[in-house]
Amino acid sequence: MIQLFNIVLYQPLFNLLVWLYNIIPGHDVGLAIILLTIIIKLILYPFSIQSIRAQKAMRDIQPKLEEIKKKNKDNKEQLSREMMALYKKEKINPASSCIPLLIQLPFLIAVYRVFRTGLASGSLALLYSFIHNPGTLNPIAFGFLDLSKPNIYLAVLAGIAQFFQARMMNTKKPPKSIENKEVAKDEGLSAAMNKQMMYIMPIITVVIARSLPGGLALYWFLTTLLMILQQWYFFRKKDKENNNNPPQPIEAESTEKPA
Repeated sequence: MIQLFNIVLYQPLFNLLVWLYNIIPGHDVGLAIILLTIIIKLILYPFSIQSIRAQKAMRDIQPKLEEIKKKNKDNKEQLSREMMALYKKEKINPASSCIPLLIQLPFLIAVYRVFRTGLASGSLALLYSFIHNPGTLNPIAFGFLDLSKPNIYLAVLAGIAQFFQARMMNTKKPPKSIENKEVAKDEGLSAAMNKQMMYIMPIITVVIARSLPGGLALYWFLTTLLMILQQWYFFRKKDKENNNNPPQPIEAESTEKPA
């Protein structure tokens, strides 16, 4: 399994990084990492969009979910049935936003190995025959940044990007239309927990990224930044479509009998 992982993911990504390093004027590994990040995001674009679309759909049906919770606050079984019926009607899989993230996880592990072994030790033994061997990879990026060592500034940037990404998906406060205090309290508790995670996850990101090579922290920051841009563009596009195509009111059926 490890050998398959190396052949399918680690070795191609490592060779791609070295190839980019070779063709970039000045052989700047920082620029190579930026280009590598963009290429990986393009490869994973369909999965990213699927995840964003699922997150947007879940956010849009929150008012309907709140109404169902209000109506069935004392009947958990009926609540589950109606929630599943709503998911089926709206063609939403609650787990569909997580599956694309799981698909991207092997890429993150492979990139971690690339920066952990490639930049730290300069091992070029896994280069393909058609990739020029530069002899060693200079880990200094932009003339001053050593990406082979942990860097607190890049870790903080990754944490800030994580915060803004979580903020975009933060659950809104319960609407005033919900009169049931118990339901509103539950929704408020959920929103509070999401808000706490919005602050906790960036801290965890900084702590983890602080112990990783600067190259991986840079990749983490860039990939989160690109995800933010994807989310912003997708949400803006969908909101514009919804404003241009508002739902049509359902006309009541006539009760008059034909003569």
